[in-house]
Amino acid sequence: MALFVVVTTWLLHGILLQNLARDFLGERLQREADHAVTQLEQGEAAVPAALDSVSQGYQVFHHLYVLRFNGSVSASDPQWQQQLASLLDESGDALIDVNRGEQHMLVYRRHFEWQGTQGVLLVGEDFSQVEAGLATLHWWVGGIASALLGMLIILNMLAVNRGLKPLWQLRQQLEALRAGKRDRLSLIAPSELDELVDQLNWFMDDIDLRLKRSRESVANLSHALKTPLAAVTQVLRGNRPIDETRRHKLLSRIEDINAQLDAELRRSRIAGPNAGRMANVTRDSSRLIEMFRSLYPERIFNLAHSAGEKDQVPIEAHDFSEILGIVLDNAGKWANRCVNCDIAA
Repeated sequence: MALFVVVTTWLLHGILLQNLARDFLGERLQREADHAVTQLEQGEAAVPAALDSVSQGYQVFHHLYVLRFNGSVSASDPQWQQQLASLLDESGDALIDVNRGEQHMLVYRRHFEWQGTQGVLLVGEDFSQVEAGLATLHWWVGGIASALLGMLIILNMLAVNRGLKPLWQLRQQLEALRAGKRDRLSLIAPSELDELVDQLNWFMDDIDLRLKRSRESVANLSHALKTPLAAVTQVLRGNRPIDETRRHKLLSRIEDINAQLDAELRRSRIAGPNAGRMANVTRDSSRLIEMFRSLYPERIFNLAHSAGEKDQVPIEAHDFSEILGIVLDNAGKWANRCVNCDIAA
């Protein structure tokens, strides 16, 4: 894209430079023709003398004069007189491009009247040398622009490689983290990546904390279930008959086991899906209410949220869900009919 812009700009530069030079020389030729006609009209010099006076100047300044007046045609350069003869018959003042071989002449035609006689004056200048100079300038500009573009591309590549270096380091550290060779990210990176690294480290800490809680929960559940399971197993393996009293005790132990399993399952469902520094009050509360409506269909759960525009609270989402879930679980167990939950942030 940058190359296209530079090439287009360079081409437009050549066109505009050519037009600017043509307009500048055309205006100068017009002023020169006006000045020559003014001298003729004031009678300061005869026409042939005027042409003779500029013929030597044509050899130095590459100016050409062709004059048709009173039926005769005079020119400062006879070689161009026949080439420009057709321009004398055209009407109107104009700037004209005349090409002869490789030579490009810029000619301005000026009609005038002197001593009651109509005349036509052509003032020309060799535009070939100007075009050669413009072409040289144009190519110099193109060369300089190409060099600057190459330098910018190299500098841009160096800047991109240097800017991506922290990301490559981050990728290597993530691979080492996945392989178990490190437990946290430590990256010397630009300030724009500090928040990313902090968030990744926070998520890893959060996962470790969840795993630790899960293991502790499983260990506590296992410890809590070992004793009643051992007692039930011992009774079932014994030879003593199971009377009504022992049957009630076994049933009570099994109900305790079932209640503990239900409590742990609810807790895992409550604290499972959300993780983040900020909790969305409306979303998380609505999700919990819907879940407890399915767990306790005989209860009516109503949610009122008076937080206003402050819907985000600075608490981890799973902690918020766990705290609110415990309250709603107890309310679902012990409420008579209706549970009203009003959350104010």
